[in-house]
Amino acid sequence: MSLTPAIHALLPLSEEKSSMLTSLLDGLDTAALHWLSGYAAGLAVRRPAELHVLPTPAAAAQNAPILSIVYGSQTGNSRHLAEQLKREAEASGLGVRLLRAGEYPLRELKNERLLYLIISTQGDGDPPDDARSLVEHLLSKRAPELKQLSFAVLALGDSSYPKFCETGRLLDERLAALGATRALPRVDCDLDFERDGKPWLIRALNSAREQLKPVAAVASIKTLRSVTGTAVFGRDNPFRAEVLASQRITGRDAQKDVRHIELSLADSGLTYSPGDALGVWPQNPPQLVNELLQTLKLDGASEVEFEGRRLPLARWLSGEREITRLARPFLATHAAHAGSSELNRLLAPASRDELAPLLRDYQVIDVLRQWPALWSGEELIASLRRLTPRLYSIASSQKLVGDEVHLTLGTIDYQAFGSRHVGAASNFLATLDEDGRAPVYVEANERFRLPVDASRDILMIGPGTGIAPFRAFVQERTAINASGRNWLFFGEQHFASQFLYQLEWQEALKKGQLHRLDLAFSRDQAQKIYVQQRLREQGREVWDWLENGAHLYVCGDATRMAPDVHTALREIVIEHGGKSSEDADDYLARLSQQNRYARDVY
Repeated sequence: MSLTPAIHALLPLSEEKSSMLTSLLDGLDTAALHWLSGYAAGLAVRRPAELHVLPTPAAAAQNAPILSIVYGSQTGNSRHLAEQLKREAEASGLGVRLLRAGEYPLRELKNERLLYLIISTQGDGDPPDDARSLVEHLLSKRAPELKQLSFAVLALGDSSYPKFCETGRLLDERLAALGATRALPRVDCDLDFERDGKPWLIRALNSAREQLKPVAAVASIKTLRSVTGTAVFGRDNPFRAEVLASQRITGRDAQKDVRHIELSLADSGLTYSPGDALGVWPQNPPQLVNELLQTLKLDGASEVEFEGRRLPLARWLSGEREITRLARPFLATHAAHAGSSELNRLLAPASRDELAPLLRDYQVIDVLRQWPALWSGEELIASLRRLTPRLYSIASSQKLVGDEVHLTLGTIDYQAFGSRHVGAASNFLATLDEDGRAPVYVEANERFRLPVDASRDILMIGPGTGIAPFRAFVQERTAINASGRNWLFFGEQHFASQFLYQLEWQEALKKGQLHRLDLAFSRDQAQKIYVQQRLREQGREVWDWLENGAHLYVCGDATRMAPDVHTALREIVIEHGGKSSEDADDYLARLSQQNRYARDVY
């Protein structure tokens, strides 16, 4: 291996050190290179402190087997767990590589020896977008025999959906059917994924240590002097962001209450890119907490101990436990408490279709009222799911707004079963006064990024609050003087009361920052019109844009809108591209693999 003078000039090393690096790398196999990469990354993480490093002979890493960790994530939870496992494996001296499912080289599957899959299920049974190609390959006839493979699957999902952790289950069963051996039984995690996920990580690491021979002389890194730095804010350590503005941006007569919210990130050190999400840790509505306590005749001031923590019951229900969303485990426990044959029947596999509306529409209070039962405070807290953060697509570019972050928030507020129902996070944010504070963190979304080449055109499809990231996209492209064109498809119910950011879009059109805008207001005429119909109407130009290298983005409802838009795109490819149905599917799949068709759906 040799480096040209031009490459030497680009390295942040002296010529002497570059030559030493070249000599070290010469002859190393893939396993050794992976190990060396992880080792160097570990040093970089610790570099702010003064380090004493005991070097490991390069020969010890040669021919070492590799642990491959592959994750598929829609909201970042699988990625967080996968990154944690990688760090622990590297610290144990194991050769390890971490790959997003969409980037996994499928041709290498037949040569894998140890593979850990950490994968979520989106909605009711769908794989995350970045894992579709991997899932389709494994479930197809093209999948190879995998008798040499040892594997384990950690599945993430939401038990309020009937097909809970479906993607992980399918992959676990398919890998076994292809001849692979389970290193560990599959574990299914609910939205409070840490409870079951972190113990799985410990078992997975121990299993990997048994199967792979750690590098004999693992480098020892000792911190000789600690360095005080600024706090790093994240999911487990959120920043309390001050509310700068909170404004309703739908008309008073609109059925939907949509808010534009601006939060300050000053002094947080938090940064974000267009396409990222803001995680918000909510507080449950006080009125709902009181109703639960009254219904169960429990004292909110009484202290309850759970998992080593002791808090008043009202505090558990306000900020620690999920009470606006139902989970199947709670229903099962409540069915036993209530002695309800009806609930037990609904929970049976044969009643999956009947159970779905209950999981979707009911809150905990509705179940307690319809099927009364006695609960102690300790039993209730142990049975309820942990409160989890909500993710909102960021509606601003930091190049324009600086130390702020903007959200487009649709509030959940409706009447059902004789009482008012509100969402935990949307009610929490919408009722915060200016100068109030919200615990937040940034959740990176690498799957939903603007093209690196700013001359590329982009098509953005974002009905309702799905418009949020596209406000950020246009702001960003304006700030960097991108030469590519911007085409937005937006839809809502009524033009007069629900055209979100109307003045901003009209101004962007005048200034040439937005080049095309197609609108669909479903209830302004007798026949409902949706964004997918506007896509079909402009099918020839949509096809031309795609064929000329445009990137396509979809944001919004995953249940109906996203599948309908995908169907419309498929029809456009068939009609205007002259392709068969199968070729149209392959065309859209290739766009996705090339990161030219990205979805942020929920």
